[in-house]
Amino acid sequence: MANERILVVDDEVNARRAIATILKEEGFEVREAADGVEALGLLADFSPAAVLTDVRMPRMDGLTLMRRAREAGSDATFVVMTAFASVEAAVEAMRAGAESYLTKPLDMNAVLVVLGKTLETRQLKTETRQLRERVAERFRVGNIIGDAPELQGVYALIQQAAPTKATVLILGESGTGKELVAQALHELSPRRERPFVKVHCAALSEGLLESELFGHERGSFTGAVARKEGRFELADGGTLFLDEIGEISLAVQVKLLRVLQSREFERVGGTQTLKVDVRIVAATHRDLQAEVKAGRFREDLYYRLNVVAVTLPPLRRRKGDIPALVSHFLERCNASYGKDVKGLAPGTLQALMSHDWPGNIRELENAVERAVVLCRGEELTADDLPPVLRGPRPSSESSERLIPGASLAAIEREAILRTLEMVEGSTTRAAEVLGISVRKIQYKLKEYAGGGTSPEAEASGEE
Repeated sequence: MANERILVVDDEVNARRAIATILKEEGFEVREAADGVEALGLLADFSPAAVLTDVRMPRMDGLTLMRRAREAGSDATFVVMTAFASVEAAVEAMRAGAESYLTKPLDMNAVLVVLGKTLETRQLKTETRQLRERVAERFRVGNIIGDAPELQGVYALIQQAAPTKATVLILGESGTGKELVAQALHELSPRRERPFVKVHCAALSEGLLESELFGHERGSFTGAVARKEGRFELADGGTLFLDEIGEISLAVQVKLLRVLQSREFERVGGTQTLKVDVRIVAATHRDLQAEVKAGRFREDLYYRLNVVAVTLPPLRRRKGDIPALVSHFLERCNASYGKDVKGLAPGTLQALMSHDWPGNIRELENAVERAVVLCRGEELTADDLPPVLRGPRPSSESSERLIPGASLAAIEREAILRTLEMVEGSTTRAAEVLGISVRKIQYKLKEYAGGGTSPEAEASGEE
């Protein structure tokens, strides 16, 4: 913690200077202030990491200094010193925002220990905040989680396409998060303050879908007792997300093509031509090129939709993101069900990593939700998972009992998986803790998931 800035505040000159001298000898950069008013004036220019302050001082006491510092936006950590030690004084100091307190006369060894722990805690909080900011900077819409290499191209396309009016076609298997990408395109666009309207095309018959999209006039069909605005009208100025676009009939495809070409349409049973300003985002799990060749999807509509194509990888190709996804779903399920499940028991993450996830992220979310509902302790176990995920029983050996007689590969595996659990699935943070590269962790996760050494690891010479 050397070179950190410390502000010492005490109206007793000799005590203040003695503390400052020792702290300087320990490598800290130190400034002094005789009371809270002087200290408050130094905070902005000096920007200390920690403030070591007396409680009782003229003009402004230590607790008032803390409050004023917080109001001024200072993020310095406070440690208070008092000659009037009591439970009440300690409680008052902690409530005011102090990290710790010391009793006078001071034991300088105790001062150094408390300051060391205080600065270490501050550094950990800073690193956590910076990590979250890096993740948020990489992708600004929090519902999409993952830093696997397979997702980096997706993030880049979203960031490039979002500010434009271009139609986007999202491709990928069911459950890969296509709706989240559509939402992200809207939230990162200039249309973010306007409506984001969703239509699940596969859930509606041809007649109902046409009415949902374009609206209808009163009396246009049986049951049409009043005029109804369609989704295109509701999305005017915003974004219309057409999910499972590959399921719509050829007749509806013709009408949709016209809207894409001219932004004009008529309600069902109506004659008035309506114009809208709508950004179209469509998604499908089907191979639309194959559908075009089979005559089930119009080629001209396909090219209108496929201005920018975003292809989402299946979860089996980005298993390195499973720990982070599990942590996210665990936090959400805890909140939904009033639980306090803190993490995964040994062997549980391995079971999750070994599954191929044909249902992708949606299947993983359902598995975690089921496990949280059934969990009786503070950690999810293999018994809490769906039967298809349990497989062979995990070893009952703890990480402490694993080391004697275990292979280096087994020890490495345990270290990587348990560290990932500790850092809530962040491969970046795990790499920092273990002192290895993110790339190696990704290779190892693929190796563990596949039951052998990954081709990439062999090619790179990783072991």
